[in-house]
Amino acid sequence: MELTKCLTLQQRLGRKSGPYFTFTDSSSPKNHTTMYIEKIKSPADLKSLDLEALNIVADETRQAVLNRVSKHGGHIGPNLGFVEATVALHYVFDAPKDKFVFDVSHQCYPHKVLTGRAAGFLGDVNEMNAISGYSSPAESPVYDNFEVGHTSTSVSLATGLQKARDIKGTDENIIAIIGDGSLSGGEAFEGLDEASELGTGIIIVVNDNEMSIAENHGGIYKNLRALRESNGTCEHNWFKAWGFDYLYLEEGNDVGKLIEVFERVKGTKRPTVVHIHTEKGHGFAPAVENKEAWHWGMPFNKADGSRPQKPAGETYEDLFSNWMLREMKRDKTLIAVTAGTPAAGGFTPDKRKEAGEQHIDMGIAEEQAVAMISGMAKGGLRPVWTVYSTFIQRTYDQIAQDLCINSNPAVINVVYGGAGTMNDITHICLFDIPMLCSIPNLIYLAPTTCEEYFAMLRWAILQDKKPIAIRMPSNGVNHAEGDVDTEYGYEPKYKVAHKGTEVAVIAAGSFYQKGENVVRLLAKKGIDATLINPRYLNAVDAATLNALEADHRLVVTLEDGCKDGGFGERIAAFFGTSDMKVLVGGIKKDLYDRFDHRQLLSDNRLLDDQIADDILKIVRP
Repeated sequence: MELTKCLTLQQRLGRKSGPYFTFTDSSSPKNHTTMYIEKIKSPADLKSLDLEALNIVADETRQAVLNRVSKHGGHIGPNLGFVEATVALHYVFDAPKDKFVFDVSHQCYPHKVLTGRAAGFLGDVNEMNAISGYSSPAESPVYDNFEVGHTSTSVSLATGLQKARDIKGTDENIIAIIGDGSLSGGEAFEGLDEASELGTGIIIVVNDNEMSIAENHGGIYKNLRALRESNGTCEHNWFKAWGFDYLYLEEGNDVGKLIEVFERVKGTKRPTVVHIHTEKGHGFAPAVENKEAWHWGMPFNKADGSRPQKPAGETYEDLFSNWMLREMKRDKTLIAVTAGTPAAGGFTPDKRKEAGEQHIDMGIAEEQAVAMISGMAKGGLRPVWTVYSTFIQRTYDQIAQDLCINSNPAVINVVYGGAGTMNDITHICLFDIPMLCSIPNLIYLAPTTCEEYFAMLRWAILQDKKPIAIRMPSNGVNHAEGDVDTEYGYEPKYKVAHKGTEVAVIAAGSFYQKGENVVRLLAKKGIDATLINPRYLNAVDAATLNALEADHRLVVTLEDGCKDGGFGERIAAFFGTSDMKVLVGGIKKDLYDRFDHRQLLSDNRLLDDQIADDILKIVRP
């Protein structure tokens, strides 16, 4: 393999640094000591620094990352482990001419620090809030090439830049950064396949910290381990088999050695993989000692890693995992499934160990999860796949084709659906209802209380006719005041919780308690409104809806999600040719970024008093 020759480290780094030495500014308040990173406005400012100074930059960058995540929260471990590599990449390559594409953005914080955004890591809370936790061209169109928050995409995106460069005849380097955990995602395979097929220069930096969010799962990791153990020399090399030039660096947290290896591949005309071994959480002992727990977190005490005590109370994660473990002991066919996010279902390392072979994590591979649960159900098992709402978006075709067409009775446990959960533009959890309810032969249930959730879950697991999805409530654990139904059918049957007249409020899932509040507000205005728990999101209960026409003028639907294409619009379509008025309550379709939950509800007229006021304007003009 021919690789670009470079100057030695002594030649490149042995000179004195430029003007950006750490110094004490006696004129500033409190005799503030200025750091390198406060003076670095672009990666070009790194070029004049020697190796000693670059190591100081790395240390300062790590402390800046720790400062932000300790006060603001965010992805901790993967960013800490990629500090030195980021310094070396920006020293060697020439951004923004050279293009960086970060996979899933879990390792982009150091990049932000070195591209003029250090204030978002060193400043006050407003400056921190101004910086996204993900790669964002809306924030930095010069240095961030894509909005990225879902995994396994960087190589595919980079191949597009690669092809554009080749067609235009320019000479920029295209660098895709991908973690080892992201390699299990199917799109990563597709991207690598295409990069090899194109055959021109692309540099794929594989950041191997031996971890996904939790531990890695998948056959590829056997080869990564063999490569690490052989210092990249083992006979069987997965990347070489695909046609890539390959370099391995064991010391992935050594700035000098990283610079050497990146210099070797700069300007390459071949598809090239640089495989670096890093330490997740590097430089912060608590994150190194418990890598899974420190993948992401809320604010903490930077001095000792202690975290504020969680408020006492029930969580669905604990309730679900404990319930599953009890049921697993009675039913060896019951399988808890996750695709790289066991915490979504409360399956801690100890609980995964207790579940044994009845818990399976296939790594970051949601499409595989859907096809596999379909196969497991066909084979006589009872799989329950727990998945965050935002990530189920990756699986439309598999749910439609592999699961629903085959009518295999697997269960999909959708968590964090709604506006009150994740709020970054790449992680919006508003679209699961329109998506899933568009797929034939899938029942989507929306429980309103803890007791109703587990009743639905038990029924879904034991039935054997259809795939069932359940939207776990995301507004806290609310308990039913009376008994709940234990049996559910394949045809929708809404539950009338209170029979009134004139106005009917149909409040689904996490918005049911909001519906209760609205009904109480209306009662104070002399309106005895009907309250309905629809339970089924995927289809209408024609009998219940038709019965409303006798003594109701207005139907109000409430759903915690995107109303465009959602549950409420289905109700509105049902009444389309009648005299019934329908007020659809939900979130307007849009790409929201780092929104305030209450403000979003207010902007969409979804606060309790706003809903009541809008109803009164219609029935009491």
